[in-house]
Amino acid sequence: MLEPINISLESLNLTTLSPMIIPVIGALLILIIDIIKGGLDKTLYVMITILVLLLNIGAIVESVGVFTSDGTIMGVFDLVMVDGIAIIAQLIIVVVSLLFVPLALSHKRFHEFSYPEFFAIFLFMISGFEFMVTTDNLILIFVSLETASLALYTLIAMHNRDKSFEAAVKYFTLGALAAGFFSFGSMVFYALTGSIEINQISEVLAGNGYADIGFVLVGTAFLLAALGFKLSLVPFHAWAPDVYEGSSAAMAGYMSIVPRIAMFVVAMRMFEFLIHSGVVWLEVVLYIIIVLTMTIANIWALVQTDVKRMLAYSSISHTGFVMSAILIGTTQSNSALFIYWILFSFTNLGAFSMLWISRQKHLHKDQSSDHSFNKFSGMIQTSPTAAVIMALFMLSLAGLPPFAVFWGKIYMISSAVTGGYTVLAFIMALNSAIAGYYYLKLIVYMFMKEPEINKDGTAFVSNATLPLKTIIGFAVVGTIFSFIIVNPILEFVTALVYKSGY
Repeated sequence: MLEPINISLESLNLTTLSPMIIPVIGALLILIIDIIKGGLDKTLYVMITILVLLLNIGAIVESVGVFTSDGTIMGVFDLVMVDGIAIIAQLIIVVVSLLFVPLALSHKRFHEFSYPEFFAIFLFMISGFEFMVTTDNLILIFVSLETASLALYTLIAMHNRDKSFEAAVKYFTLGALAAGFFSFGSMVFYALTGSIEINQISEVLAGNGYADIGFVLVGTAFLLAALGFKLSLVPFHAWAPDVYEGSSAAMAGYMSIVPRIAMFVVAMRMFEFLIHSGVVWLEVVLYIIIVLTMTIANIWALVQTDVKRMLAYSSISHTGFVMSAILIGTTQSNSALFIYWILFSFTNLGAFSMLWISRQKHLHKDQSSDHSFNKFSGMIQTSPTAAVIMALFMLSLAGLPPFAVFWGKIYMISSAVTGGYTVLAFIMALNSAIAGYYYLKLIVYMFMKEPEINKDGTAFVSNATLPLKTIIGFAVVGTIFSFIIVNPILEFVTALVYKSGY
């Protein structure tokens, strides 16, 4: 007769789950309130969501103290792993989500925000992304990825326009394909090593000297394709511009930041040990994908006539820029990854928020799309404050000093040179110069052309509620005064990354 296994609650270390459980409890609370008393104003759900996210930040900050004193924390049968990488990624996910939520306090015509289900699904999605970054277990990563992705598909479709449904279906279809690739790649590594935990997989493969290198490459190819779809790396990027165009501008800005930081962490845990082990094939392929992603996305952005699609291709190029950190694989490059993405978050969310406040219910007869370049012609004359703010975000995304993204690019290029990737550093600098053209193109339209559409300027602030103005204000301050906060953030990030062993 088998003896019963006694497991104490203390050994499970359930406190490691608190940052992920808090959003789940908040989502369930919203649904319960709606069942008991339906038809309440959306402001209540926005406030509940903000409160839940503030509690979430508190739980993450508490884990920082525990990590710095005790090192990496394992919990729940070693499924949950709280290290410095997980803590930084969680903070980015939750803080950006906190900035996104007030964008829901827009005018009533954006009906998806009036549904309590929107906020519940949003919190479930955040929990999924947090689980992704706090584990090295491939099964939990897969379940978390699908939880977050299914929620995101639904949030996109809730915008309830023809292009929104099309975007959600495209995202769902290619997301299902990526999920299949991920599960197949995970299965290959499990067959090779008998483990689904990335740390143990690396130890087993190193122990047998990568004897089954052919199968390792097959598994790596499937995982690389899966992450390529989720990160919209070239040539897996085709869905991204269409999905961004079909989403609301606010959701497109959020999608350009949060899902990608979660995937960066998964890629960092999975690929860096393979690159360091000498799997030359992966290094070469990743190098090619990074260069193509930066360059081709920039070229496509040059010919766009819609500002939202231009920003979509721009974010793909930035993703390629940041993926180079995983190729380089040093502590400096991994720290640069997080620094870049933190600074990019301020600027990119601000740029998409500017599109959000100018969202129109009905297009002018001369408009081909809601965010065409022509719409912004002569904006300095009709809405000077909005024009200056939008120009600020464009200059930052172009990497001009002393704005936010400039510092991220400097640290990333510096880490490439230090890591011995001088040619890659040159390509990164060259792509930054190319990107400057299409960012400056919008500035030329705003400052050097006569107004063609919406000559009264009202369209540029048609959705400019106080909460939206406040969030844009935060983005402006973060973009302009980033040089003040960049060194403290760098020290904090580097300390956590270094202690994590990355």
